[in-house]
Amino acid sequence: MATESSGAPSRAQWGSRTGFLMAAIGSAVGLGNIWRFPSEAYRNGGGAFMLPYLIALLTAGIPMLILEYTVGRRYRKSPPAAFRRMARPAQVIGWWQVAISFVIAVYYAVILAWAVRYIGFSLTESWGDDADAFFFGEFLRTAEQPGWISSYVGGVLWPLLAVWAVVLAILALGVRRGIERANRIFIPLLVVFFAVLVVRALTLDGAATGLDALFSPDWEALTKGSVWVAAYGQIFFSLSVGFGIMVTYASYLRRRADLTGSALVAGFANSSFEVLAGIGVFATLGFLSVSSGTPVDETVTSGIGLAFVAFPTIISTMPLGALFGFLFFASLVIAGLTSLISIVEVVVAAVQDRTGIGRLPAVLGVGGVLAAISVLLFPTDSGLYLLDAADHFINQYGIVLAALVAVVTVAWVLRRLPVLQRDADATSAVRLGVWWRIALGVVTPLVLTWMMIDSLRAEFGERYGGYPGDFLFWSGWAVALGALAVAVLASLIPWRGEPAGREPDDTADAGPDGPGRTEGDR
Repeated sequence: MATESSGAPSRAQWGSRTGFLMAAIGSAVGLGNIWRFPSEAYRNGGGAFMLPYLIALLTAGIPMLILEYTVGRRYRKSPPAAFRRMARPAQVIGWWQVAISFVIAVYYAVILAWAVRYIGFSLTESWGDDADAFFFGEFLRTAEQPGWISSYVGGVLWPLLAVWAVVLAILALGVRRGIERANRIFIPLLVVFFAVLVVRALTLDGAATGLDALFSPDWEALTKGSVWVAAYGQIFFSLSVGFGIMVTYASYLRRRADLTGSALVAGFANSSFEVLAGIGVFATLGFLSVSSGTPVDETVTSGIGLAFVAFPTIISTMPLGALFGFLFFASLVIAGLTSLISIVEVVVAAVQDRTGIGRLPAVLGVGGVLAAISVLLFPTDSGLYLLDAADHFINQYGIVLAALVAVVTVAWVLRRLPVLQRDADATSAVRLGVWWRIALGVVTPLVLTWMMIDSLRAEFGERYGGYPGDFLFWSGWAVALGALAVAVLASLIPWRGEPAGREPDDTADAGPDGPGRTEGDR
């Protein structure tokens, strides 16, 4: 294993490029690919949406992936330490990303717990004739109004504990024996499960009706700014950029890893899965439309409503519904699990870099805190409301804003893009041109700024979800602002050892096979 030029202990590394790609794809392919992309495409021009979506992938998504891969590989550190090596004040950005990952991990796990239970529910169609009432009432026991926690839900608690046990066990095994091996199993399994699910969906009566609704192009939609914002938003959220995951994962790469090629593979693999998910979801919604006599536009939903209400309703009416339900919810669990592992790894890596403690103590310490908060807040009668508000605000005013600050800082304040481009080009089969610097220096900042303005305009025009203002303040705004406050405070704590702002020696850490080539690059 390679060693740092500073004499620090060797950093964990991926066993191969394939292992890294599996982990990167596993992080990107998550719940949003399955339950967000289909509805976004349908509502924003159908088949015509593919054009701005592809442009967004090439002008923002893949350039951001390459940037994060390069920062992680060059500085070989978690986000706070990597940004600190660029400039001491920049470490705030890294800690901000860690805090965002912490918040997301706390509530993301509970959605997996729901999906775990629904694997069993789908085999017996436990939701009966009213999937909506079953999910919100009998299963989650959701309070009538958001507020303080008054009761716990045992049916969510035990699968939540199981989810955390699995995630922490995988992380405790390390980068190569844990994360890499898990993704080598989970990603092929997810592809097989979802491919079978899509084939089954395509054989349903009404599948063509659903696909026609999804892919019929509305070319006039391309003249609307909101459609382009939606395309960039979907690419941005689905690729796991902006909150430290790819910086962390790339820090475990060897020096000669192909960064540009890896970003292209991961980006297009993620988008291919999104299109596959769109086909499966809309073929199924077409079946619901035909069987119920309801127009397709009245069956389209997304997020929790699609997964835990619409799909159970469909499962109850389709042939071989139990098999379809098992495949669907198992796919949700696998997709969510690979993403949750990557999110928690950001926090674990940052704690290790900051304190110097071993992996097992870091995993147990970080995981214990995350699991404790998750268990205390979300298997409750107010858990769904807390999850909804925290997710909305940390995504809109955490991830997006942190990514905007990061790209502006790297591109314009520190002017590191030329250095990072040379670093990526030195080991990549596909060389970057001026397009990469324009994409990151101009296109991405403009798009992210417009997304923030558009979101704030909607936020102040109408309270999110119709929730009371005081509830939105402490469960939404306070969470998003609290992540930034924690980042600032963490950056004020002095570091010992490695000086800030030190650029790495590009010839160091070439690996056991000497400069230019290592076993893992072959």
